[in-house]
Amino acid sequence: MNIGEAVRERILELCAGRGITVNRLSTISGITQSTINNIISGRNNSTTVATVKKICDGLEISIVDFFSSSVFENLEQEIK
Repeated sequence: MNIGEAVRERILELCAGRGITVNRLSTISGITQSTINNIISGRNNSTTVATVKKICDGLEISIVDFFSSSVFENLEQEIK
């Protein structure tokens, strides 16, 4: 799994755990719907830390909590 896939999976995991849609996440995070859709669909595999931080703020979690997930273990090497 690469970092883009892991971020996408973590976002979906957090939304499911809170019973919210990605549309709702967009609203509470102040991120455009198109940005969230691009992340979820895989069109954006290089989500910025600033965007992840906005997602965390919307979900009222720390960035440490976001990355504290097994989906970030064993990521593929990005430099090949």
